[in-house]
Amino acid sequence: MSGITYVRGDATAPQGKGVKLIVHCCNDLGGWGKGFVLALSRRWPEPEAAYRRWHRERAGNDFGLGAVQFVRAGPCVWVANLVGQRGTRTGSQGVPVRYEAIDAGLEKVAVRAAELEASVHMPRIGCGLAGGTWSRVEPLIAGRLVDRGVAVTVYDHGQA
Repeated sequence: MSGITYVRGDATAPQGKGVKLIVHCCNDLGGWGKGFVLALSRRWPEPEAAYRRWHRERAGNDFGLGAVQFVRAGPCVWVANLVGQRGTRTGSQGVPVRYEAIDAGLEKVAVRAAELEASVHMPRIGCGLAGGTWSRVEPLIAGRLVDRGVAVTVYDHGQA
């Protein structure tokens, strides 16, 4: 349905040739310590350091829901820190995921992927610790990226 390629594997080891842009969902509190970010940090220190600096200096930048920070992690690898969740816990406002923020962030990812002539790689963003459902996220990815000709691969780590 979506034009998204699904594979079993590790999104921090993206497959294929050319420039690769790894997208993941961050919170708006500056927290980096659970979930997919741990795998990112094991592979590259730059995305975490940049995200923490971005949050720390948020009074003077665009940090917030829907914002995306693009960090070069290697010669052909970029990481997109997409702020797509409010907080880190389910509470009176529901689960942390904010679909409208993911959608706004994916718009920025589409522009950057075109500039870099990059393919996009990701886990099921917004659907782990953020508490979202893939049936809500997948159409956003299809509409913002796939429909514009961006190749997207989604990695399922150890499950189908």
